Amino acid sequence: MDLPNCQDILDGMGQGVLIFDSGNRLVMENLAARSILGVDLKSIREQGWTAASKHFNHMLKDDAETIEVRRSRAMSSPRPVRFHIFRSGEYIPCWMAAIHGAHGEVFTMITIDVPDWAVVTELIDQFRSEVVTAISTTQGHIGLIEQTIKNHKAGQSVEMLGERITNFTTLISTHMYRLNLLMQLLERLEAVRTGNLHRDLRAYRRKIKLADFMEDFLEELDAIDLLDPETEAHDYRARISTEIPDDIFLSASVRQVTSVLRDLLRNAIMYSEKTTPIKVMARLEAREQIIFIDVIDRGYGIRESEYDAVFLPFKRARQPQVISEFGYGLSLYLCQQEVEAMNGELTFTSKEGEGTTFHVKLPAWREGSSGDFLAGSPSESDRIPPA
Repeated sequence: MDLPNCQDILDGMGQGVLIFDSGNRLVMENLAARSILGVDLKSIREQGWTAASKHFNHMLKDDAETIEVRRSRAMSSPRPVRFHIFRSGEYIPCWMAAIHGAHGEVFTMITIDVPDWAVVTELIDQFRSEVVTAISTTQGHIGLIEQTIKNHKAGQSVEMLGERITNFTTLISTHMYRLNLLMQLLERLEAVRTGNLHRDLRAYRRKIKLADFMEDFLEELDAIDLLDPETEAHDYRARISTEIPDDIFLSASVRQVTSVLRDLLRNAIMYSEKTTPIKVMARLEAREQIIFIDVIDRGYGIRESEYDAVFLPFKRARQPQVISEFGYGLSLYLCQQEVEAMNGELTFTSKEGEGTTFHVKLPAWREGSSGDFLAGSPSESDRIPPA
């Protein structure tokens, strides 16, 4: 590998790149790395890996996540190893890989992502606006309720009074539901931003019997407010059927699997006619030890021109049936982040006017498999191969 010839290519990359030789010297860097690391890059140039280790291990809470540990894994893995560094108040995703030169040299390459947290700023702005709206409208509706009770005349029926008050409380309930939903989205987004998502997945990874999980999951749907209060009420639970073999076991976090399936089912319910069925199917691909979960609806479908925006934050389809339903346009983005953090993959197939199927791929449970793979450094046996 002739390293000097790579400089123009590296400078054209959006990610920061650092390359160390076997003597721990920094032999290459790119423009993005200079921008990300700033003055810290000077000490890395002078002291090599020693300085990089000092800077990149800063604020780590687990000795099993140091870049020395990651480097050791990268040297013996044909795939890049994922890790995080803490800079400027946030955790930044990085990758480490071994590069083998033409003359037997082994180099260590670190790539540093440049996260775009505009989505966080937009969500916080939206949250602030939602809070202000909820407070002002709730105060207004409370005042109207008080006035309604105060001005109630003897000749008016109790039923009429109750109906008027119920209309006000329904509006209050709608604002509270949306505020709570936004809080949940903000919490999930913060977990992605700070790197806590990977920490939580590592801590709560479990062997999940999918058939039993789905039975409990569907029973609990009756006890939660899955849909916006303004969505037309109907028995959506009766529309959902499952086809899940009894011998399928996931290697995942119950909390994240619940969030993903809840959001996918909410989408399927909201964006299909009230009389159409929704089906959840699962199967095991034994050779690769991958579990496929499909959430299938016969709804409005997605226009082909909007396929690229499905997993983008704050993007919603522009069909009239979709726009009429309330939503923030963030849940599918978060679902994809959470599925990928579990070493899975979330994709979809859709045809406008016929329906949509979301495909979730997750690793099957393997007895004795490494519990660390959810931290972002999957072993070869646990990683899902690309489609």
